[in-house]
Amino acid sequence: MTRTRAWLSAALLAATFVAAPAFAQDYPNKPIKFIVPTAPAGVGDIVARLLQQKFSELSNPVTLVVENRPGAAGTIGTNEVARATADGYTFLVGNHAVLAMLPHMQKISYDPIKGFAPVFLAVTVPNILVVHPSVPANSVKELIAYAKANPGKLSYASQGVGASGHLAGELFKLHAGVDITHVPYKGAAPAAQDLAAGHVSMMFDVVSLAMGPIQGGRIRPLGVTTKQRVTVLPDVPTMTEQGVPMEIGAWFGLLAPAGTPPAAVTWLSREADKVFATADGSDRFVKQGAAVPRLSTDAFAKFIQAESDRYAEVIRRASIKLE
Repeated sequence: MTRTRAWLSAALLAATFVAAPAFAQDYPNKPIKFIVPTAPAGVGDIVARLLQQKFSELSNPVTLVVENRPGAAGTIGTNEVARATADGYTFLVGNHAVLAMLPHMQKISYDPIKGFAPVFLAVTVPNILVVHPSVPANSVKELIAYAKANPGKLSYASQGVGASGHLAGELFKLHAGVDITHVPYKGAAPAAQDLAAGHVSMMFDVVSLAMGPIQGGRIRPLGVTTKQRVTVLPDVPTMTEQGVPMEIGAWFGLLAPAGTPPAAVTWLSREADKVFATADGSDRFVKQGAAVPRLSTDAFAKFIQAESDRYAEVIRRASIKLE
């Protein structure tokens, strides 16, 4: 019996060492699926579509299927990936909200730290406070004065309950002492569209998505939520400069279900880094005020933990809780 068990253990160990190189050499041998937990046209979706295009142009083309799963502040799509088979063919285009913010505001069915294997941090984007031109304010100070004189009249859109725009809006209300109605959407794009159409008064949007409407005069920028001014909008002061200390931004990266073969994680991290290392891959984000940090695996894991710790403190101080 002892010899049989020893033989089986040796056989299993040998099979493991044989299977790992075989997996690495053969991967990927079928379409890879990216789940984007937000609506189309948001930054996460743009990241996924860029990689989809670039992977199809590889010497050995790889089919990348992008599926948008918006809803429940991004937790629907995120939970789908957390429960997916960890075979290296399903990945999440995760973000700040689902991994670093929401877990501190409500109960979620996935573990944002242990439930995923971080692969690659692609883009970080500062937020910017923008208003519809009908709002009679050209500065944060004027906006606060108007809001206090007209309690409940203004409304702010967000990318969804628990998203960075929601957290920024609640922090703004807390710091400024104003009454502004929250209007959540299923993604950044529909929220921005309604703001430009005048259906809502203001929004904390990501700079990259707000640039077009700002340049077109459809919305007016009042302040950025960063330590320093953003180079693409040098005339827009920070929120802190205007008496409202706020530092909040968005970020988007690739993650796999926990237990995904390291070879798959390494392959995707390497190939994604190649895309974002090129001007063609990074310029479309950098020119819109975003940064391309290109953090892989362990570095990305540390980044997520640090962001989670930071927002836990912010959310605690602001007493933000979601049902």
